[in-house]
Amino acid sequence: MEVELAAVAEADKPVLANLLQLYQYDFSEIRELDLTPHGTFTYSYLDAYFTEPGREAYFVTVDGKLAGFTLLRSDVDSTGSWNIAEFFVVRRYRRRGIARRAAKLVFARHPGKWTLSFDHNNAPAEALWRAVVTEVATGGITETERPPPIPGTRLGFTA
Repeated sequence: MEVELAAVAEADKPVLANLLQLYQYDFSEIRELDLTPHGTFTYSYLDAYFTEPGREAYFVTVDGKLAGFTLLRSDVDSTGSWNIAEFFVVRRYRRRGIARRAAKLVFARHPGKWTLSFDHNNAPAEALWRAVVTEVATGGITETERPPPIPGTRLGFTA
């Protein structure tokens, strides 16, 4: 299976918005997200990925088929690091190594400092990120606890 990242063009923003609904649906049992009166979830930062510098959106594809997305931000903490803001692979492609391969492609796009966070209530994400970061980190890995309302862990490393 060939895993690739494809930059999301502004014309494809509705496709990304659809995938964000699936992503937030999955997250709704972890973060208790509520639906709007229209039966959708709200993602406040979608437009920023098409208007603000230092933000990048990519589709994850498998053999040319849409399989997920990732959203990246640069310089989140004024250290010049990149941050994985969101990362999603649809259920059909989970547990096949697709997320791991896509994540490695993400880190290869911007060699250098990275941060990423995961929720304590999301055990599959924690296992994925700890494994991938261990594989790609070229030095030490820092770990910081993120306090409520969304308790989790933030990893810092160089890839």
